[in-house]
Amino acid sequence: MVSKKKVGVFWFCNDLRLHDNRALMLANSLVDELVCVVVADNALASPLSYTQQSLGHAKQRFNAESLHGLNDDLSSFGHRLLYFDQQPIEQLFRLIETLNVSDVFRSTNAAYYENRLWRLLEKSFPLLSFHSTDTHTLFDLDELPFAVQDLPKSFTKFKNALIDYTPSSTLASITYLPPMPKTELPKTELPTIRDSDRQACLFEGGERHGLRHLKKYFESDAPAEYKNTRNNLSGWEQSTKFSPWLAKGSLSVREVYRILKTYEQEVIANESTYWIYFELLWREYFQWYAHKCGKQLFSFTGIKDQAPLNSYYPERFKKWVNGRTPYPLVNACMNELSETGFLSNRGRQLVASCLVNELAMDWRFGAAYFESVLIDYDVASNWGNWQYLAGVGADTRDRRHFNLEKQTLNYDPQGVYIDEWGGYKSIGTLDSVDAADWPVV
Repeated sequence: MVSKKKVGVFWFCNDLRLHDNRALMLANSLVDELVCVVVADNALASPLSYTQQSLGHAKQRFNAESLHGLNDDLSSFGHRLLYFDQQPIEQLFRLIETLNVSDVFRSTNAAYYENRLWRLLEKSFPLLSFHSTDTHTLFDLDELPFAVQDLPKSFTKFKNALIDYTPSSTLASITYLPPMPKTELPKTELPTIRDSDRQACLFEGGERHGLRHLKKYFESDAPAEYKNTRNNLSGWEQSTKFSPWLAKGSLSVREVYRILKTYEQEVIANESTYWIYFELLWREYFQWYAHKCGKQLFSFTGIKDQAPLNSYYPERFKKWVNGRTPYPLVNACMNELSETGFLSNRGRQLVASCLVNELAMDWRFGAAYFESVLIDYDVASNWGNWQYLAGVGADTRDRRHFNLEKQTLNYDPQGVYIDEWGGYKSIGTLDSVDAADWPVV
């Protein structure tokens, strides 16, 4: 009797790479034929879809480059990436039924809509085997010294709990993939990479570019100076710049950790190299925080019982987005973000503080705008950080309020950054109408 072939579907999401991909390795070992699919970002937006704007040009390009890079790598194994951007649920259902799929694979994800779709697939196909593997975090779920629901309420407690723990070793890059089924598959087209979207963005999407940047960064002196430069508003080597590739999963966080430890052993281990690990742990904390919170990650009150005294002011929000507030440094930051899809960590804190404190805005509108433009958008880091700053997340303080005048003196005393990004040119008043929609004289 001839045994029936096992056919698998691999759903790429936050793991657009072939190196250190445990989920893909598992698929290799369990099925005879494999189809690789990806669902478009705009089909899996956050639950606050009514606040979403169209994707920024830089983000569109980086996303497209990341997908084309993965598709190119898959093509060396005779594969092509199926891209579902319209009615993804129906397309996945049809694919599973047409191919008589036996197994579905993915990397574990903290995103709300991805998880909702995954649960829907499990419920709709109870006879299939579903496999979800941790690849987006430093530690596997079963490596944590606590259950997700018992995640410490502060980062400091989380960090201290993991101080004696070491992440698992990284896996080598994929060298084999089961063949695609001979059955005719849907004709899909990856998003076009448009030169007009390049603008001022210095990042190129895809695994090869991510690994190249990782190597180049640790071949420089930048890691040894990271703690001294990490808060600078601009400069390519002032921070690691790993986040865009980490967010798409084109770069494995465990690979970053491995290279960091090699650097410490062979070059230097100091406060700056520790601080790089410290930042990786912050990212790690927000990943598991998002798993714990679920849809609450998008709640106005966050994990707190009391709602902030903020609301939605359309005019203020528009001025914040367009860099036309009364605050030059905030304007400069927002102009850079709009053009490049990227902003320094310090810049992100300042514009978020301005929106929540000076503009008294509902923090979720800022988080949703970041989701639409950031090339390094990661659902856990983005929404977790916004909750943290707004005082409704993993922080003992009510909120984080930065003195914008003092921050300008500290980080741009000569106004170089503000001039570069037109912060003075676009100064506007806060309101032109009052709460009753009467003109402000």
